[in-house]
Amino acid sequence: MAFNFTDKVVIVTGGLSGIGLAATIKLLDAGAKVIIGDIQDAEAAKPIVEGIIAKTGKKDVVHFQIDVTNYDQNQAMIDFAVKTFGDLHHVFANAGINKHSYAHEMSFDLWKKVLDVNLNSVFALDKLAIKYWLENDKKGSIVNTSSMLSNIANLGMAHYCASKAGVKLLTKSLAVEYGRKGIRVNAVDPAYIKTPLLDILPQDQYDALVSLHPIGRLGEPEEVASAVLFLLSDEASYVNGASLLVDGAYTAQ
Repeated sequence: MAFNFTDKVVIVTGGLSGIGLAATIKLLDAGAKVIIGDIQDAEAAKPIVEGIIAKTGKKDVVHFQIDVTNYDQNQAMIDFAVKTFGDLHHVFANAGINKHSYAHEMSFDLWKKVLDVNLNSVFALDKLAIKYWLENDKKGSIVNTSSMLSNIANLGMAHYCASKAGVKLLTKSLAVEYGRKGIRVNAVDPAYIKTPLLDILPQDQYDALVSLHPIGRLGEPEEVASAVLFLLSDEASYVNGASLLVDGAYTAQ
């Protein structure tokens, strides 16, 4: 399915790596103008953005350094998107973190940090985008990155699972509140996705992780990005409040 995002302005947080990077490339290929919100500074972002431009042949992509847990910086990013490209049509709230820790050993600061990045920042960006659309009598669509771990628990991930379950119910709540205003809010729930970080695992650990997925492999960032583009697009015009599993049947077991 070919998606058409011609002249649509999209914010992608966490867009310099992984799923966010894959989504940025696909959005540009589909004609979008993309603001990449990422914590990396301009020096670190420059070669990545240059690589994106070289790969896509599209120059309508700009990096905006942001700490997504800072509410005012989220507002500044939306203002920057509108000033740079003239409007805002879609948001992919994708930034997230995780650090393995069993609950009895977990510091409260780590608990709060994961909730701040994975849930509170998603609320801030979603809320501010919706506010912009309502104030300007516009429609829009949002995709939030949740996780298959919003459905099931995993060892040493109480903070992560709680944050992603929160994203799922936040997504549903916003969809119900603003659907009649022409604003759709959905989520994508990935399983383990193949990244360079996983590539450095010892082979036996990597194979064990793969074996947990009935499809027989890990997911690729581009596969999740394709789901994101569908949910953002007009092809999903009747999809609202959904959480789309992209997990190779992991949670079907």
